[in-house]
Amino acid sequence: MNSTTQPSHRTRSSLFDAQVVRAALRDAVLKLTPRHLVRSPVMAIVMAGTLVSAAVTLTGNAPLGFGLAVTAILLVTVLFGNFAEAIAEARGRGQAASLRSARQDLVARKVDTALADATEARVPATALRAGDYVIVSAGEFIPADGEIVRGLATINEAAVTGESAPVLREAGTDRSGVIGGTKVLTDEIVFKVTAEPGHSFLDRMIALVEGANRQKTPNEIALTLLLVAMTLTFVIVVATLPAIGAFVGVAVDPLLLIALLVCLIPTTIGGLLPAIGIAGMNRALSANVLAKSGKAVEVAGDVDVLLLDKTGTITYGDRQATAFHVLAGVDAGMLREAALLSSLADPTPEGKSIVKLAREQGCTTAEPERAEYMAFTAQTRMSGVDTGGRSIRKGAVDAITRHVTEQGGHVPPELNGRVEQVARGGATPLVVSQGRYVLGVIELSDVVKAGVKEKFARLRAMGIKTVMITGDNPLTAAAIAAEAGVDDYIAEARPEDKLARIRSEQAAGRLVAMVGDGTNDAPALAQADVGLAMNSGTQAAKEAGNMVDLDSDPAKLLAVVEVGKQQLITRGALTTFSLANDVSKYFAILPALFAAAVPQMAVLDVMQLSSPRNAVLAALIFNALIIPALIPLALRGVRFSPSSAAALLRRNLLVYGVGGLLLPFVAIKLIDLLLAAVVGA
Repeated sequence: MNSTTQPSHRTRSSLFDAQVVRAALRDAVLKLTPRHLVRSPVMAIVMAGTLVSAAVTLTGNAPLGFGLAVTAILLVTVLFGNFAEAIAEARGRGQAASLRSARQDLVARKVDTALADATEARVPATALRAGDYVIVSAGEFIPADGEIVRGLATINEAAVTGESAPVLREAGTDRSGVIGGTKVLTDEIVFKVTAEPGHSFLDRMIALVEGANRQKTPNEIALTLLLVAMTLTFVIVVATLPAIGAFVGVAVDPLLLIALLVCLIPTTIGGLLPAIGIAGMNRALSANVLAKSGKAVEVAGDVDVLLLDKTGTITYGDRQATAFHVLAGVDAGMLREAALLSSLADPTPEGKSIVKLAREQGCTTAEPERAEYMAFTAQTRMSGVDTGGRSIRKGAVDAITRHVTEQGGHVPPELNGRVEQVARGGATPLVVSQGRYVLGVIELSDVVKAGVKEKFARLRAMGIKTVMITGDNPLTAAAIAAEAGVDDYIAEARPEDKLARIRSEQAAGRLVAMVGDGTNDAPALAQADVGLAMNSGTQAAKEAGNMVDLDSDPAKLLAVVEVGKQQLITRGALTTFSLANDVSKYFAILPALFAAAVPQMAVLDVMQLSSPRNAVLAALIFNALIIPALIPLALRGVRFSPSSAAALLRRNLLVYGVGGLLLPFVAIKLIDLLLAAVVGA
């Protein structure tokens, strides 16, 4: 197998990379077909005007030079609108090419079962089907998507995530998912194929970033309908002008009518609208987040509530045992020994840290030869061991209290005081019992991530409520929530509690986002309006969510919200600008149409343009040039800073409303002066 290092999709072309521009220019011409133009009604009207203008000119019903100039400018306007969409798509194809390079003609080592003595056969990766078992050793590439069913390994996922640091994937955990095209660096695994050929994670990524499956978002559809309504209105208005002109004794030049229509309809936002939608998905991918649709990115910008797991998102998640607190009358050595025995089979960092702390404090008890270990579950919320006639348990205070009571024991009042003492300090208390007796409390300490409080403050400034989800008791949850600065928390949460909270928020009319990586998170991820699944998580979680974080960083949800906000603000800002700059064009075109026959119309010629024809050409040239001028803004997005909706509206109206109103007056006047100097008045 080929073991060369695979390129990362992080290698991205710049906005005006020569190869990207050449591809976009070619596609802009190819998009002149009626089948494509009909998807953008505004540009379709401009193209129709181009054809009518050409026909009027070629039949001798208009001055040849002026007619050709109008026709050429209108055609360039359509090409620039196509170019805006094409350059966004070309950048996506560049990312897809890097992803496609991760796929190779691999040979899979297919086995008939997941057992160690299974029969092995070599088959092409394309012959694998969902449910097949495959074995992969160090140095080999994973031939398909799947779930590890045996073993663990470090895997290089740079071909997908762009990160060179290897990751650990292990059977039976929430980090068991593997992706076709990634490379096993150490050890050996057996995984079960979960995707049919052509439907793998990488295949879906390639299709999405190429724009092949891009559907218009709800806001984009609504704006398109508004643009269609405005366009039809202006078509009707322009169509009635010849009759109005005849009533006042003015013969309206058909080329001027076409120019007026093109300047009246919102061509700027009509040309840029597809590019804005594509760029939103590209910006999400730049943040290493795969959005399964443009709708997911857009909805992220409208989110009202964020549900975040405490461990790994708000805190580092590497809780360590820092102290043993014994109850009155209990020997400290007995508590250390019981804590150690109950944790010997616990593979979690917390369990290992309990063993380590007990050893450091002098506990020398060896692992018993005969022991029956009980694993932790979300239902029992405790774990333990039965050995030598001793039944030792450790877990949440309510679970241990219930267990001891069921055994006929008595829970001393002192326990609640110890638990509260630990919890008030922001640590997690684990209670240890032996048989009918409570021995004491283990203190597990976690640390809130640096900068998290500031991020939550940014979200609060945007009007977004943050809810922390944790299995900790209410006191610990309250302490961590206060330190992190979240607005609310759910303590002692079970998987079904997440789903219930999402549904209750949605019932109140709010949009909810959450992160998850486990199979038990899948229902909540599917229910949430924005479900961000971790790439390292299970296949069920990735299928349920509408976004996948390739970096597997739960805190990425904060960045996703900002990407969504930026897309919404960009579309709103450019729409405002487009509608505002149309106003100045009226002052150029209307005097050119009627000023000669109706002297009173001359008062509208506030720019004092050199001639009616130059006025028309200047307005059309500005109308064409403003589209490519705004392409960088459409692709990169309007600068976003957390603020209230009212503040954002004021800013957009001031910058893009007033700016869009004033800029064309200056630009059209300058173009008119240039035309007067070149072709004369």
